[in-house]
Amino acid sequence: MKKNKFSGIYAALMLLFLYAPIMVLIVFSFNSEKGYSWKGFSLKWYKELFSNELIMESFMNTLIVALIASVVATVLGALAAIGVHSMKNKMAKGLIKNVTNFPLINPEIVTGISLMLLFAATRMNVGDGWATLIIAHITFCVPSVFLSILPKLRQINVSLYEAAMDLGCSPAKAFQKVVIPEIMPGIVTGFLMAFTYSLDDFVISFFTAGKLQTLPITIYSMVRKRVSPEINALSTLLFVVVLAVLLFTNIRDIRKENEREKKRAARR
Repeated sequence: MKKNKFSGIYAALMLLFLYAPIMVLIVFSFNSEKGYSWKGFSLKWYKELFSNELIMESFMNTLIVALIASVVATVLGALAAIGVHSMKNKMAKGLIKNVTNFPLINPEIVTGISLMLLFAATRMNVGDGWATLIIAHITFCVPSVFLSILPKLRQINVSLYEAAMDLGCSPAKAFQKVVIPEIMPGIVTGFLMAFTYSLDDFVISFFTAGKLQTLPITIYSMVRKRVSPEINALSTLLFVVVLAVLLFTNIRDIRKENEREKKRAARR
């Protein structure tokens, strides 16, 4: 009993430690005045946020980069996961898996500087920053997609794929009908993780963006001068949107899993 009580208190303190700063940020995004003393409820900073051309332009740049990078990373990560899963050589398979983890465990500043030097050495134009930034984001997004899809591939019943082939499906058709539906939750999860990482990235973007302004870089420039309430409003909107997407995805996956369980139970 005491152990359960201690576990509950520990969990509550951890949640408080993690989410109390976010709650403070959300509350003061509705403050009518600047500063950290509550003066009254207002949507003033949200209105000013949407009328700030620099922030809106940076947000659109970030959104475009995140969408392109996450889509390309999802395709490359899915193909890489399928290829590695199909490999027969266990040593090569393990080596590739470990190499794939490097961008995730490597310090971002090392990755950022390395990519910057690579772009400079290959004389890739860093001027406007679009190409270099997208390539950089794809580089660190692919591993997250790869690691999201690989466990789903391990769970696939190979006999279903073979049965589809026996019933006259071509390898491509059997793959489309059997494999893709099974790994789709991993693909969606990988895409969302890649999109979130790209949207949030500052360090690598700082070294590879050139003149291009992304939202994290713009926020960093603004915070160096002063903490504007507009940043509180922007952070609140981003938090709500990401939370809504994650909730929607998780609820959808749970429902699909429940439907699969019901179908399996009905077959028995």
